[in-house]
Amino acid sequence: MRGIPQETKKKVIESYKVHSQDTGSPEVQVAIFTERINHLTGHLKSHAKDFTSRRGLIVMVGKRAALLKYLIRKDKSRYQTLIKRLGIRK
Repeated sequence: MRGIPQETKKKVIESYKVHSQDTGSPEVQVAIFTERINHLTGHLKSHAKDFTSRRGLIVMVGKRAALLKYLIRKDKSRYQTLIKRLGIRK
């Protein structure tokens, strides 16, 4: 299985969308990356020597950080709300 299941992705989009047709706002993208990061972290706990997946995880964390940096520059209140909802950056 690659990535997160399609149903899970749809639920994440529904939960974090900003407007009715939203699939690409920073909030949705960060939430999807967070879901994928959590999924991959679980995979790496049982497959410790899977270095290709580990590299993918590091790339995803970097992309999520870049999106969060963009969001904090554009609208700090949306950033604060998002990290609180996702439970990241305590």
